[in-house]
Amino acid sequence: MLTTILFDLDGTLVNTDILHFSIWQDLLLDQGITIDRPFYDQFMVGHRNEAIVRDVLSHLPFEVGMKLAQRKEALFRERGHQMQRLAGLDRLLDWLSQEELATAVVTNAPRENAEMMLTSLGLGDRFDHLIISEELPQGKPHPLPYQTALTQLGRESREAIAFEDTPLGIRSAVGAGVTTIGMATTHHPQVLQEAGAEFAIKDFTQERLWNWLPQLRVSAQS
Repeated sequence: MLTTILFDLDGTLVNTDILHFSIWQDLLLDQGITIDRPFYDQFMVGHRNEAIVRDVLSHLPFEVGMKLAQRKEALFRERGHQMQRLAGLDRLLDWLSQEELATAVVTNAPRENAEMMLTSLGLGDRFDHLIISEELPQGKPHPLPYQTALTQLGRESREAIAFEDTPLGIRSAVGAGVTTIGMATTHHPQVLQEAGAEFAIKDFTQERLWNWLPQLRVSAQS
């Protein structure tokens, strides 16, 4: 029944977490907070800024914390113009175009970041919809962002698959009833599968993915 593919952005279409981590590390050091990669992966990867401010910058007034988060996003946009598409993405985009599948990007990133990334990657016009969770009442891990994507595309969850690189993103997609593939760019495959991923791959070149996708289309056309 596959008619729709939904994509997370950071860590899925492009691996940006090294840059995000580096900027947060510098900014938090100025606040007297030292973070390592395990801390970042647990409390910050894929989270909306409101949650990061609440959980990591709780010593600051919320408005001050949000200004720091906005500074971080501005630095990311300044430094993020040399990004590369994740390996195999071009092949997948060509395939879904050939198969005439509906698409959307569903992200916890701020709109300015998402639009900058998609433009820098040359993907500004490759997706039917861009869903920004901070513009919704609930973000990931709530299912609302993926439910919104399906509503805007006019599709049912059983017709869709999603690609996600974080446990909270996977919980969001699975909570919306969407079969989800884990992208093991920021977390171990087992962590992603424990969160609900059907299976996990390191990028879009993986043979397991390409053995699986055509079967879904055969089912849809039979």
